[in-house]
Formats: sequence, structure tokens, C-alpha cells
Amino acid sequence: MEWLKNMGLRRSFFLLSVVCLAGALLLTCGVYYACQKLAARYPVYGIVFTPDGMVSNMEYPTPEQERARELLNRIQILSVLIIPVSGLGLAGILFYRLKLRTPIAVLNSGTEWIRSHDLDFSIPEVSTDELGQICAAFETMRVELMRTNQELWRQAEERRRLNAAFAHDLRNPITVLKGTVKMLRQGNGDEQALERLETYTLRIEQYVEAMSGIQRLEQMPVCRKTVHTSLLREELQETAGLLAPSLEIVVIAQDFVDVELDHGLFLTVAENLIGNAARFARKRLEIVLRTAKEGRLALSVVDDGSGYPEELLKNGPKPFGTKEGDAVHFGMGLYSSQMLCIKHGGELLLENRAGGGAVAVAFFAKGDTYE
Repeated sequence: MEWLKNMGLRRSFFLLSVVCLAGALLLTCGVYYACQKLAARYPVYGIVFTPDGMVSNMEYPTPEQERARELLNRIQILSVLIIPVSGLGLAGILFYRLKLRTPIAVLNSGTEWIRSHDLDFSIPEVSTDELGQICAAFETMRVELMRTNQELWRQAEERRRLNAAFAHDLRNPITVLKGTVKMLRQGNGDEQALERLETYTLRIEQYVEAMSGIQRLEQMPVCRKTVHTSLLREELQETAGLLAPSLEIVVIAQDFVDVELDHGLFLTVAENLIGNAARFARKRLEIVLRTAKEGRLALSVVDDGSGYPEELLKNGPKPFGTKEGDAVHFGMGLYSSQMLCIKHGGELLLENRAGGGAVAVAFFAKGDTYE
């Protein structure tokens, strides 16, 4: 019956109707002639003319024989009406069982799964007819719905990461601003403190404008400009002093003059790494700025804390990956720094020192340098 399942609906219904109706007509003819043959066994009242011209009366049927003949006549009449109609009904039943029942059950089951917001199922291939094509289209729709839902979930997750990175990356500049304001209120401020206020306010404004127009961290633009080494050294010293005021801080910068990079992006990564190291350092932070292989700029932040967890070193930074027991920080600092380094043509490397402590090295692809 596999050939019938794969036959088109109209052709299969026509074929079943013809077969069942032909069978019904044959059965009707059989019933009709059988009844006629049975009725011939009973006497019929009347007269008979013999060849010699004699007239004789036929035998009278008994009342029972009359009722039997009447019943056979009714059976003949009813068979002509009921059996062909029953044949068409049988064709409909067979058509439903062979062609409609399985696809309808499959589609109803799939509809219930979708109504319960569960797309983790599949629609089997039932046939190649029109309903089978509908089931195949339903399966295609399910796959597209699942893909769309996964994409929406990914976008929502990426937006969540973006918002967390946005909030995290603003925290360090705000800390610097708060520290500068505190210095000014204590009367310890100078022209440099005012310049820092202006610089960091402008950075926050530019950062907010940049983040408001992007959907993913990977879309963050890179705007290179020439920056002097002395400025980077001073900013690293000031940032470390404001983010880790109770620690011994050592800043080492290699002796080169100018470098072309995204200044704001570099400072964001530096603040993230310094702020992260300051949370786990015991007494000392060491910050090194140097030129690495392939002309890349390398920023190293070394602390004397307990080091990175093995899982972090093995799998790399993950969004919302926090150290056990830390419910305040959401693990966005290292993840955001890694993404920004990649945007700048570099990478972020993490390792633990043999004598204790953690090392984070951020690499940035430089533009042209000038001696």
C-alpha cells in the first residue's frame, strides 16, 4: 500500500471511489440475482396456457411464501440504494485511514508542541503527497522558528553582555572621577586634576555615544590616533593610583616616543585589567608597557594575589564568569578587555606566575610609529 500512500490525494480518492463503487455494484448485482433466484422457487398465483390450448390455474403461494417474496423484493430494492452508497462510504473511510489520519495526527502533535513553546521535536516524513508536503513544510517552519528563537536568544544574550560591559567599563572612569573630585574637595587638586576631570568626562561621553549605536561588542569602532609614550605612562600611573590607592604600584614603560592606537579603547582595557588586579592583589601591582613581537604594543598587569582559577586559564574569559563567592562582580572586565583587544587586532593572554600572582597581557596592533 506504499504506492497508494505516495499517490496524490485526488487520484487516490478517485481510485478508491472507483474500486469501492465497482465492488458495490458487483455486490448489488449478486444480491439482486440471488434474491430473484430465491423468489423463483416460490409459486406465483395465475393461469398457464398449455400448447394444446388448455388453461390451468397455478398453485397459490402460502402466506409465508408471500411474505418471503415480498422480503426478497425489498432486499433487491434496498440493495440497489444502500450497497453503492456504502461503497462510497467505505472509500471515504479507507481514504481517511490510508491518506489523512497519519498526517493529521502528526500535524496536531506538532501544533501542541508549538503551543507549549517547545520546538525540540521533529516532524517525520509521512508521504510524498500533498499532505506529506504540508508536513515537510511544517518541519521547515519548525526549524526556522527554532533558528529564529536561537538567534533572538543570542541577540538578547549579546545585548545583556553589552549592557554589562557598558556598565562595567564605565565603573572605572567614574572611580577615577570620584577620586579626583575627592582630591579637589580636600584642596589637593591642581591643574592636572582639572585636566583629568575634563579628559575622563569627554571619554565617558564618547563611550556612551559609541555604545548607544552598536548591537554587539564586536561592532565597537576603532579610532586610531598618535599618542605619546609619556602620556600613556602618566595615565597608567594615575589610574593605578586611583583604583588601587593602598597598593605599591610600579609602572614601567619602554622608551619609545609615539604610537598610533585607539586611546580610549586602550585606557578602557588598562582600567579593566588594573581594577581586576587591584581586587586580588595583596601588596603590589606592576604595570609594564612595551613593544612586543610583530610591532604590537603590549600592556602587562601583574599582581601578587592568589592567581587566576584553572578553569579561567583553560577556557578563557567568559561573560558573567565570576570567582566563586563573588556576587558583586559579573566577570565582564576580562571578557570586555579580550573583545576590545581583538577589535584592536590583538589578544588577551592570562597566566599565573610560578611564585604566585596573576599576569594579564593585552596586545594591541599598532599603527605607524615615529622615532
